[in-house]
Amino acid sequence: MAMANLARKKAINLFNNTVISSGALRYSYSLSSTFSRGFASGSDENDVVVIGGGPGGYVAAIKAAQLGLKTTCIEKRGALGGTCLNVGCIPSKALLHSSHMYHEAKTSFAKHGVKLDNVEIDLAAMMGQKDKAISTLTKGIEGLFKKNKVTYIKGHGKFLSPSEISVDTLEGGTTVVKGKNIIIATGSDVKGLPGITIDEKRIVSSTGALSLTEIPKKLTVIGAGYIGLEMGSVWARLGSEVTVVEFAPAIVPSMDGEIRKQFQRSLEKQKMKFMLNTKVMAVDTTTDVVKLTLEPASGGDQSILEADVVLVSAGRNPFTSGLGLETIGVETDKIGRIPVDERFATNVNGVYAIGDVIPGPMLAHKAEEDGVACVEFIAGLHGHVDYDKVPGVVYTHPEVASVGKTEEQVKEMGISYRVGKFPMLGNSRAKSIDDAEGVVKIIAEKETDKILGVHIMCSNAGELIHEAALALTYGASSEDIARTCHAHPTLSEAVKEAAMATYDKAIHI
Repeated sequence: MAMANLARKKAINLFNNTVISSGALRYSYSLSSTFSRGFASGSDENDVVVIGGGPGGYVAAIKAAQLGLKTTCIEKRGALGGTCLNVGCIPSKALLHSSHMYHEAKTSFAKHGVKLDNVEIDLAAMMGQKDKAISTLTKGIEGLFKKNKVTYIKGHGKFLSPSEISVDTLEGGTTVVKGKNIIIATGSDVKGLPGITIDEKRIVSSTGALSLTEIPKKLTVIGAGYIGLEMGSVWARLGSEVTVVEFAPAIVPSMDGEIRKQFQRSLEKQKMKFMLNTKVMAVDTTTDVVKLTLEPASGGDQSILEADVVLVSAGRNPFTSGLGLETIGVETDKIGRIPVDERFATNVNGVYAIGDVIPGPMLAHKAEEDGVACVEFIAGLHGHVDYDKVPGVVYTHPEVASVGKTEEQVKEMGISYRVGKFPMLGNSRAKSIDDAEGVVKIIAEKETDKILGVHIMCSNAGELIHEAALALTYGASSEDIARTCHAHPTLSEAVKEAAMATYDKAIHI
């Protein structure tokens, strides 16, 4: 604690005495009014202004305030947490959990001696639980803002200059917020498809799929990525006939190939259907059912697929329009992303960007890391994010989690490697709870035994993956994990066994 306080004091002293020059621009920083947090207006200047209150933005704002910087966060939604908390990560996980509980009650409880008659779905109550979780968490972030003395402005921000943001507030009216450092953290938006109009009723994005008022008899998902598979899984458990249409030859292209095949087989056992190498040519909504015209990706005979609801899940685009970036000359690439340097600085002095608006994985936890590192750089400290060690998780059941390189990537790199695998069928905890589907796979460099990648498919894989993330971060070997005592009985023992299988031999298989 003493060391942390000392580091913070050094950061503030450094920031107080820092002068940065670049061409005709010269900034002199002072924290003389750090702890005076009034409503930001044209007469107040902040050390840091964050545009966007999502995972990257609100975390950046809190971290900046913790480092003693006068900070304002601008959020147009009127609720903090961004897409993730309001219409993404959090509500989808709520529905995934609720739908899994229903599915277990229908299919598995009896085996455990729990017998129920007439298990029914109360969709309104399910949605209510989801909405309560969202409300609680958004209010929680507001509480963190107050605790850390972050000024929160609800409205749409737009650049007037590199140090001035005009905000059209949700209450009406306009205010100007000044800042020595501006961080763009506006996240991303749903990526549409040509010729398909999303109405959030019959043609829905992930946002609409989280708020359906009745269970569709037939649901078609366009796109076999993380979001499409998670939302398809929710509605399949609740009784929808789910068909996933994907242009690529495989689901989740970024996933390790061996794990991907097992994952698809698992979803197919859950009665999800897949049409791979297939493109959507047209969507007709003029009748009672939605009719999709499909065609093989390589060309060929067309077919018609009918659905009650169509979920468009073809990815996301960075949200950088309407911010006035052209006014101050911030560069963007052809899809709207903002190029930044290793300090998250744009081509305009004093303007930074983090999260989904910059290149890299569009993940909430990656955005959070960006936010902390960016603010640390601004405060004169050293920030760091290693994008090669950002975990990815598909929150279906079983879950699939990965960190590091896939086997295909290691082969392409020309590295000699070993692979160790351990099936969950050999794990005593998984067997005892009758949830033993899946595998742990570890890839390590042959000569040094250094772990290159870890891929897990099982219940709670999203929790197990962090041992692997830590191992990769510190350059651990598979033997390091194998010789670390793991509590028994736990699912984590499967990671230990896979590590043993990588450098030597597993015990329980």
